[in-house]
Amino acid sequence: MVRFHQAPPAERWLPALVAFALPGVAVLVLLLAFGALTPGAAAIGILLLLIGVGLTVRRVFGDLWQAMNDALAPGREVGVPASAPARSSVAADLIDGLARLQRELAAGRTRLAAEAASASAILDALPDPLLFLDAERRIVRVNAAARGLFGDNALGRDLAQALRHPTVLDAVQAVQSAATGFREVEFVLVGTVPRDFSARAVALPKAMADRSTLLLLLHDLTAAKRAEQMRADFVANASHELRTPLSTLIGFIETLRGPARDDEEARQRFLAIMSEQGSRMARLIADLLSLSQIELDEHMPPEGRVDLAQVVQSVADMLQFQAEAKHMHIALDAAPHLPAVIGDRDQLVQVMQNLIDNALKYGRPGTAVTVTLKVEPQAAPGSGSGRASVVAMVRDEGEGIAREHLPRLTERFYRVDTARSRRLGGTGLGLAIVKHIVNRHRGSLAIDSREGEGSCFTLRLPAAAGESEG
Repeated sequence: MVRFHQAPPAERWLPALVAFALPGVAVLVLLLAFGALTPGAAAIGILLLLIGVGLTVRRVFGDLWQAMNDALAPGREVGVPASAPARSSVAADLIDGLARLQRELAAGRTRLAAEAASASAILDALPDPLLFLDAERRIVRVNAAARGLFGDNALGRDLAQALRHPTVLDAVQAVQSAATGFREVEFVLVGTVPRDFSARAVALPKAMADRSTLLLLLHDLTAAKRAEQMRADFVANASHELRTPLSTLIGFIETLRGPARDDEEARQRFLAIMSEQGSRMARLIADLLSLSQIELDEHMPPEGRVDLAQVVQSVADMLQFQAEAKHMHIALDAAPHLPAVIGDRDQLVQVMQNLIDNALKYGRPGTAVTVTLKVEPQAAPGSGSGRASVVAMVRDEGEGIAREHLPRLTERFYRVDTARSRRLGGTGLGLAIVKHIVNRHRGSLAIDSREGEGSCFTLRLPAAAGESEG
């Protein structure tokens, strides 16, 4: 706050005295020069003029100064108080003007503070990291997303200290040199998990209050890149999987229409292969359609109640002939009073059928496939239900799976042994279907396997509310 002395010091009002008295003094000097006044009379006139002007100036300046002191006292607004003694009109006008100016400045500061808070809130709400740089490439402002990416200590640092990527730094340098336009580049942010980003450097029309001259906008492309790669892989794999049986069918058809037209033995052999390949394509197309539908509904959790023990028993009955063909059997070990699960019965049948079918395919002849059903008090990971879980464990006694393959088993078309999988009728989509169905049911799937000992697939599903636990 501005402070004034109790009275205007002489060095403040004496220049005003000289300025106001100078014209009169000049007239008296001219009269003296032309002989209209005697020196004594001129001296007396100048003295009287200075005294009169001085009293007037001191009164005006004194009133103004006192009014300012009164108005600007601590805790008081600018203005002449109603109880104050009468002041000169000059002082009153100046004080009123000062009061209006103070009110306008206060309103302006309040408005600017509100606008700054709103701008910061908007920037923090944006999902993409934003960095404002000054002419020396120092970071002068960031939003919440940028703080989450680079930490709270990014402010004041050179961009190269926070983001050490030459492609981005070159783009920033190019925009700063041109002082206009923008540059957009893509880069990979190296970390525990590499992430793909796009960076857009935009020159600001003029320096802002925080001295920023350039805006650097980052956008995370990781999910989009992975989805794009997955789509490309899916199309390539699906095309490959369909092309092989189609080529086989076309080749055998041409053979039957040509060289083997009258060869009954060859015709029967070729027709059997064609039937097998046709069935393979039918299974692949069915699995592709099933997977597409499951992914479409994955965000909508089921609401029905399903007796998982009945589902497993039904699937075991369906696959009994397949088990007997390998001299195997399916053993069901279900806990008593098993609670129902929240689920879609048809999809859970598909899950158990895929898991038990895989166990029969890859289990050694003469062994058992064991399905264990029990209750766990804790909820399935990621279910968010807080309820108990019903656990289904499908165990085989096969050759097992090497540890490095386990994380990828649920990927589309991923096979540990491609030739064996195709020979056994697999499409490479079974476990991918299982994963997406389990995701829709807000459950979890764990895979444990040891080479030479077999594999165990553990499924956890949320128990239905109000069900008793065994």
